[in-house]
Amino acid sequence: MPATTRSITAEDVRSYLRKTAFSTTSGVVGAEIEWLAFLEADPSAHAPFDVVRERLHGAGPLTSRLTFEPGGQVELSTPPSAGVAEVCDTIARDLQRLRQVLRPDGITLEGLGLDPVRPGRRVLQTPRYAAMEQYFDAGGPAGRRMMSRTAAIQVNLDAGPRPDDRWELAHVVGPVLAAMFANSPFVEGRPSPWRSARLATWWAMDRTRTAPVPGGEPAIDAWTRYALEANVMLIRVEDDRYQAVMDTLPFERWISEGHALGYPTHEDLLYHLTTLFPPIRARGWLELRMIDAQQDPWWRAAIAVPAALLYDSEAGERARAAAAPAAHLWLEAFAEGLRHPVLDAAARACMSAAIEAMPRIGADVTTIVAAREFAARYTERGRCPADDLIDDYHTRGVLPPFATMPAPVRS
Repeated sequence: MPATTRSITAEDVRSYLRKTAFSTTSGVVGAEIEWLAFLEADPSAHAPFDVVRERLHGAGPLTSRLTFEPGGQVELSTPPSAGVAEVCDTIARDLQRLRQVLRPDGITLEGLGLDPVRPGRRVLQTPRYAAMEQYFDAGGPAGRRMMSRTAAIQVNLDAGPRPDDRWELAHVVGPVLAAMFANSPFVEGRPSPWRSARLATWWAMDRTRTAPVPGGEPAIDAWTRYALEANVMLIRVEDDRYQAVMDTLPFERWISEGHALGYPTHEDLLYHLTTLFPPIRARGWLELRMIDAQQDPWWRAAIAVPAALLYDSEAGERARAAAAPAAHLWLEAFAEGLRHPVLDAAARACMSAAIEAMPRIGADVTTIVAAREFAARYTERGRCPADDLIDDYHTRGVLPPFATMPAPVRS
């Protein structure tokens, strides 16, 4: 909560981020995976959130942390694990349990980047989300769509002993990963101009907190600059009261000039950092946020591919060279997917390098098989999962989740 006088400086921000933004360990993997809940009998209707929450909270002990997004999206967050195999095993086991407890109510969990049919609705009525909604509303409808209708896979990887190198590599391959796993081509029940309408939604929001972090300087300097220049979204006035900041107020200006509610404290800095949403975010680890939610078994590939590219030196160098021409093609990535020739060529090379590296980083057989099948079905054919959804729509008039989805790979 704010102080009556200046309590931190821009240099304090830099000092704090130098100590905390980038870990120096290597090989730890985590994932946060979201799903949309649908009624099997009528996917155009909203699954009753009270039922979903009650059933899932009664699912018994899970290894992952279970949470819900503002629109009722179900999220599993794995604890930091020694590698891809443990993360994927955890998710598979916990997801199976969630589906078991929802099945008697006719509720299914689907991996789609954006709800293609149902209107958005916020079911979590918390002061934070109310203030966030007010802030985003000033910029148009994209904020509400993001909060209530999107689902993603976030892959958490260590920055390693050379954070600048891994930070730079993550940004080089970021657009390729976005295009490779694009899985949200519909908006309001119709085909959109995007293969990833989820990322297009983020792109349409407050760019000071959703744009990729600019390069050209050391990772810590780039991240510090981004945090200081990002607008303040909301101010925590009391434990249960938040005020949206409707005037343009970069965090660095709040430090120097204050606000009617006061000057930011260290606690306010920590909170501000949680409101920054670039495709690659520094949180002590690198959080890769550009991947749409995926159906079974493709979420395994979505975790293993970036882990292999960032953790295996040989795969990383191959990916760096192959993806360099596509490093700034963010807009093209979620607009065209792998229909873009530069992204197509980069994706083929990155996927090949990743699959070869998966045994070296300890990926399990089930996940390696899933990645190979994903490559054969999509990447090697210049396609992404969104292309299957578009084809179903044009040939059968079917929208997801009404369309038949890939069956899971059995271990």
